[in-house]
Amino acid sequence: MNGDHGAVGESDGLKSALLPIQSSGDIQIQRPSVVRSILTAKNCYIALGPLLCGVFCFYVRIGGEGEGDGARKMLGVLAWMFAWWLTEAVPMPVTSMSPLFLFPLFGIASADDVARSYMDDVISLVLGSFILALAVEHYNIHRRLALNITLVFCVEPLNAPLLLLGICGTTAFVSMWMHNVAAAVMMMPVATGILQRLPENCSEESAEGKFSRAVVLGVIYSAAVGGMSTLTGTGVNLILVGMWKSYFPLADPISFSQWFFFGFPLALSLFFALWAILCILYCPKGSGRSLSSYLDRSHLKRELDLLGPMAFAEKMVLAVFGGLIVLWMTRSITDDIPGWGALFHGRAGDGTVSVMMATLLFIIPNKKGKGERLMDWNKCKKLPWNIVLLLGAGFAIAEGVRTSGLAGVLSKGLQFLETAPYWAIAPTVCAIAAGITEFTSNNATTTLLVPLLIEIAKTMGVEPLLLMVPGAIGAQFAFLLPTGTPSNIVGFTTGKIEIKDMLKTGFPLKIAGTLSLSLLMPTLGAYVFGANGGV
Repeated sequence: MNGDHGAVGESDGLKSALLPIQSSGDIQIQRPSVVRSILTAKNCYIALGPLLCGVFCFYVRIGGEGEGDGARKMLGVLAWMFAWWLTEAVPMPVTSMSPLFLFPLFGIASADDVARSYMDDVISLVLGSFILALAVEHYNIHRRLALNITLVFCVEPLNAPLLLLGICGTTAFVSMWMHNVAAAVMMMPVATGILQRLPENCSEESAEGKFSRAVVLGVIYSAAVGGMSTLTGTGVNLILVGMWKSYFPLADPISFSQWFFFGFPLALSLFFALWAILCILYCPKGSGRSLSSYLDRSHLKRELDLLGPMAFAEKMVLAVFGGLIVLWMTRSITDDIPGWGALFHGRAGDGTVSVMMATLLFIIPNKKGKGERLMDWNKCKKLPWNIVLLLGAGFAIAEGVRTSGLAGVLSKGLQFLETAPYWAIAPTVCAIAAGITEFTSNNATTTLLVPLLIEIAKTMGVEPLLLMVPGAIGAQFAFLLPTGTPSNIVGFTTGKIEIKDMLKTGFPLKIAGTLSLSLLMPTLGAYVFGANGGV
């Protein structure tokens, strides 16, 4: 909307400038158009960033005389960036690149130091994963997988909760291996394709209307839940891993398998909570009988038959993807079984094998045309560079917050956590993050909050991961509003759900997530991450 208004204003201003000026009266008529073109909402938002930065730099005092100069400048840069992120005054990827010039100009970090934040092993992990995800999408493997799994759950007589479980489970599984937004975008057409069999004008209280809402809600929330279980499922997990590596370079990095051993049980508990909530709210007893005349296995089989038999290219993409998962899971296993990473003395990371396996896609032939490979660079034009740049910006901000001294200053606002009992740390941090993330992006919440939690953990004398992990996972509990995450928007644009549906489902799901994290973090999390309460 802002962009549309801005475009209209600029167009009016251009026309005014081109009109011939014949008299002073004409001049008086032209000026308002020119002023309106300058004072568009978009231009005001653009100016808001530097304006807020100036206010913080010149009028905010932090610490004693000369003590908080670096923190004050960093706070100003953060205000500038978050103003542009929230208003989308300039494209999000452009805002994500702004630390490359803002940090050196404000003396926060050198150009070389900032640039290094935009390419490390975590970024390599993302790039390789996205290329593999594009291959999966190109060959329609995700659709074939979704239809096959859903077909298993579409039994006769029709069981609505079981079919819903199949749709949600498929979405969560797909989301484990690619970004949750991409999983929601891929699975929503599959889900709505099933719903097209239902009557269009059914009432909200009918079995058909309720089931339609349950399916759409199930897809968007399952994509979010499934993404929590692996490092590649969502950008938040990658930001957390990158910050851990940045703040604690001498500590063992968080491996793919290590995160999976904690994230998967957490996601599993949250997934079944989601399914139970949807069944209670939208799948009343006897709904299967009402739906059976519209939904049957023949529809799914027909969709599957249209895809034809699995070709060589599809099999090879699946083999490469499966090999990557095996390599991720076995790089670092336990202290007694070090995994294949020990052969390279810790020099190889998850990003190493991610890029290596993605490279194979450009080498293996697809057996469709002479000289054609599974992937070529033209197919990679859809790479989501905006997410890659946002991750880099998150790492740069985390480093800037730490080196400027801002983390120490802001952590004083959360000092009440220092007096919280050990068992209350996880739910308190999770609740704070879950509240903030409804109004800002998940990645932005993590980028801002996790550095502060690290400083608080140091002050409390507890293992930083006891605060970092609940903060990062809580930032993914954006379940209440359509704007909370792009996945929510994907579901909202179908027209089958309303805000009240998200509130009715999202609130108990957020509580279930907080409770699950409160139980698992001090127990399983302490074991997996070696976080036993002390630094």
